[in-house]
Amino acid sequence: MTNKAFFCLFLCLFSVLFSFSQIEKDSTSVSIEESPIIANESLIKKEIDPLRPAKAAFYSAIFPGLGQAYNKRYWKIPIVWGAIGAGVYFYVRNDRQYDRYREAYKSRLAGFKDDEFYGSGGTPLISNDGLIRAQEQFRKNKELSLLITFGLYALNIIDANVDAHLLQFNVDENLSLSPHYQYNEMENTSDLGLTLNFKF
Repeated sequence: MTNKAFFCLFLCLFSVLFSFSQIEKDSTSVSIEESPIIANESLIKKEIDPLRPAKAAFYSAIFPGLGQAYNKRYWKIPIVWGAIGAGVYFYVRNDRQYDRYREAYKSRLAGFKDDEFYGSGGTPLISNDGLIRAQEQFRKNKELSLLITFGLYALNIIDANVDAHLLQFNVDENLSLSPHYQYNEMENTSDLGLTLNFKF
């Protein structure tokens, strides 16, 4: 083979390889399914369950803390139980105190002088008016405790529902809202504001 034929063969092979490499690198000639960048980044979609907030609220309504477990916010479960448990505890405590003073008052109205609020010498430690005032106070405390307990129960349901809604939002770094502070040396003033970053 002569040098001229060898050179022509080399040029033909080089042109074929060069054109083949250009076809591979041209993004317009590659299909979407074959592109690793598009397949790995752009086309990955998170599945959105529109019934997720309703399920979380329903589970929290059945049993407080169950909606938080459904949302995988396990650290909130002791807070929910502690808040509702404290409300129930204060309701039961005020109810028992109310019953104590009511039984003593009913006993005195029946003519007995042996209730727990009588002294050893037969003189009352708490008067009848004092028993009435104590009953009113503990009844108010009992009703307030019950109202707060129901409010915390409703708050537990709302928290599970809102948290399930927020879990489906895009909160990556491409969308961010951050405060900024800048000192203006020319005017000797400072600027404070918010920066909204939105990347496509």
